[in-house]
Amino acid sequence: MKTLKVALIQQPCPDPPDEARHISDEAVRRAAERGARLIVLPELHCGPYFCQQEQSETFDRAEPIPGPATDHFSALARELDIVLIISLFERRAAGLCHNTALVIERDGTIAGRYRKMHIPDDPGYYEKFYFTPGDLGFEPIATSVGKLGLLICWDQWYPEAARLMALAGAEILIYPTAIGWDARDDETEQKRQLDAWHTVQRGHAIANGLPLVAVNRVGHESDPSGSSPGITFWGNSFACGPQGEMLAEGGVEKTELLADIDLRRGEQVRRIWPFLRDRRIDAYGDLLKRFRD
Repeated sequence: MKTLKVALIQQPCPDPPDEARHISDEAVRRAAERGARLIVLPELHCGPYFCQQEQSETFDRAEPIPGPATDHFSALARELDIVLIISLFERRAAGLCHNTALVIERDGTIAGRYRKMHIPDDPGYYEKFYFTPGDLGFEPIATSVGKLGLLICWDQWYPEAARLMALAGAEILIYPTAIGWDARDDETEQKRQLDAWHTVQRGHAIANGLPLVAVNRVGHESDPSGSSPGITFWGNSFACGPQGEMLAEGGVEKTELLADIDLRRGEQVRRIWPFLRDRRIDAYGDLLKRFRD
């Protein structure tokens, strides 16, 4: 059986960027020492989640690809002989930036990139101010460890994104994430949100017969303006199999989670639950509409 040891790096992401990078480096090294061959970092792990406010000077954080972050993590992947997924604020041109995840191969080369397609705009998550919607589509990235269906955070609520990755041949769905609680919500509401986050993604795994990895950051990050209580990132990173079975699950603390994922199990599951076979593609035209009035 083709078993892949995957590490989920659940970390805080402080300023300055050198400190966040050091936290990532140390966690990646520990995971590699424990045998991980694919290592996934959380969304925008090179520093604080800056989208709590709209501030034009924040665009100074964006960087090109290749650039300082890609050079640094490419060298790390090459040294450790791992496939590494990183996430950064990509500067494509003046006034044109993306929320981008990159797959770095074992030799340090960039295997591919994914630009976040679904961009939120909610209190504390003002991403539309910073990020242009992705234009690379839903294309898996071929690597030495398999075809990776890479998506980012808000994408995780959309079954269409997971399905299109599956239809394009992805062998595993991967979601770097930055999601947390508003302290003004009570514990019951916070639990509902976390349960929904787990449930919808496990549903994507089940509906597509694929394993799935979701990697979140942890820790409290203050609102720079002081107008809100900030965000407490809830962690709870997890990996599940193609029937939604939990393979690894974290709590709210900094950690490296390891999961052994059988990439061939999807074949077995799809034989007994042939959802792709039974899709009524002749009847789905209305999915291209925003809403049926």
